[in-house]
Amino acid sequence: MLVKSDSGEKYLVQYQADNVYTLNVSNLNRIGVHASELLICEFDMLTQTLTYSEGIVMDEAFGEMAKTAAMDNLDKFVYDGKTYAVENTGRKKYAVKYYADSGIQYIAENPGGGFEDAVLAAITEGEKTFEFGGSRYLLDQAAPGAYDIYKFAIGDILFVCSTYSVDILSGAAVPADFVKAALIGYCRGGAFSYNGIDYVISEEIENRDTVVNIYRLGETKNPYARFTTFSVSRHSGSGDLTIEFKEDVRRKIEEMIEQGKSVDTLITKVEKQASDGSVMVDEDGNVIYEDTKVTITRKGDNYTITCDRFRYLIDRYAPPFSEVSTDVHILGTDGDGFDIFARIMYGGRISLMVGFVVVIIETILGIIMGGISGYFGGWVDTLIMRLVEIFYCIPSLPIMIIIGAYLDAEQVNPYIRLIWLMAVLGFLGWASVARLVRGQILSLREQEFMLATEVEGLRVSRRIFRHLIPNVMPQLIVTATAGLGSVILLESTLSFLGLGVKHPLATWGTMINSVSDYNSMVNYTYIWIPVGLLICLTVIAFNFVGDGLRDAFDPKMKS
Repeated sequence: MLVKSDSGEKYLVQYQADNVYTLNVSNLNRIGVHASELLICEFDMLTQTLTYSEGIVMDEAFGEMAKTAAMDNLDKFVYDGKTYAVENTGRKKYAVKYYADSGIQYIAENPGGGFEDAVLAAITEGEKTFEFGGSRYLLDQAAPGAYDIYKFAIGDILFVCSTYSVDILSGAAVPADFVKAALIGYCRGGAFSYNGIDYVISEEIENRDTVVNIYRLGETKNPYARFTTFSVSRHSGSGDLTIEFKEDVRRKIEEMIEQGKSVDTLITKVEKQASDGSVMVDEDGNVIYEDTKVTITRKGDNYTITCDRFRYLIDRYAPPFSEVSTDVHILGTDGDGFDIFARIMYGGRISLMVGFVVVIIETILGIIMGGISGYFGGWVDTLIMRLVEIFYCIPSLPIMIIIGAYLDAEQVNPYIRLIWLMAVLGFLGWASVARLVRGQILSLREQEFMLATEVEGLRVSRRIFRHLIPNVMPQLIVTATAGLGSVILLESTLSFLGLGVKHPLATWGTMINSVSDYNSMVNYTYIWIPVGLLICLTVIAFNFVGDGLRDAFDPKMKS
């Protein structure tokens, strides 16, 4: 079939295989017209212009005779031994036609005897092309019963039109030239080359379905690409889609067709979106995917695939002193638009509160258990010390993981979760304090002031908590201060692992956890570096205070 562009250039559409057609450059030479009548030209009486049909060239004398015949209202005139008819088409316009006896009006040289029979045979059989005398000819139907006859040579293939599409199984984008080469290869024996690489095409049976796979030559174990009649592409026309995404969509659409649905949803992997709308990648430059709800809507024979993409109206991850921010953020903002400087102060307050409360709980439990063990001795001391050893053997981190998972499953309020965190950490950490208090009381209970309390008949509880414990307080203060930094570090670690305080509460650990993946660590250094420095400085500061108090209460350090 012959087609013309807006600029008048002619192209040839050729059938190659089932559902595969090509658009070729054509070198066409119009040699004649097969028709019972042939429109030679049109004459406009008002403008006195004569317009010839495409491909027809007549001399000036013919033109003058045609004008005269039209102006004199003649039905016909004879020129060069041939009779031409003049028909009034209305609005002061006339058509000059030639009625050929042979049915073919030659514009170029007659190809020879038998050509008209070949033309009639092609028309009768419905063929668009035919061969005669070693040349190829094309019939282009210009009107019912009228055909333009072209002598042609097929040029290069410009485009391939097909209901087949090609998917590269690795998920890479499919170049248009690769699809073109594959379709042409499919029509011409099942082999083709692209960018210097040879490919072979093979029809195979998979899951009782016939599939057409494309292999790189010599690599027949895993197919490189596959033909498909199911085409999924982005609305923008650019970018690639994973083969897994296409397969998920295909299965869902087949399910929709079976159930007669026009709208349905599915969960599939879609590129993870950064706050600025860009696609997130990992440290190796690979695209990060996440489970996303996708909606499929039928529109005629096509389907639109949509998923939510958010446009944030808050300053998410704004850098320090960002010009696009509506307010000044000294350290920028986090993923929720919170000011990092304010969040650090708020999170530091909670981290310090956790540290102090846990140390207080540890100290109180340790004083009670250690005081009783050290004062009474005997089987009481043995029992409590075995209990201390058991607590030393308890793996605190696995227990915190179990408790954290339970609290997540129960969706416990963040404030209640904070209380549970402090209680569990304090309950698991009293053993070291109890051992310290026991050791000090064992040495103090044999001194003279304790004999005096027994003589006076004071209650046991008063002897322990009024006379023994105050003498242990310097060591307790040193231990508690030194342990405060460790508790803050432990809480930060648990929060970083997602086992600690939850949003909207903040601690230094949860702030670092919010930017724990590679992409965030690289792009949002202004979030985790200040928080990490504060954790280090706080722990070091409390360790220095603990060392200072230890030296202050150590008699050996006194001159």
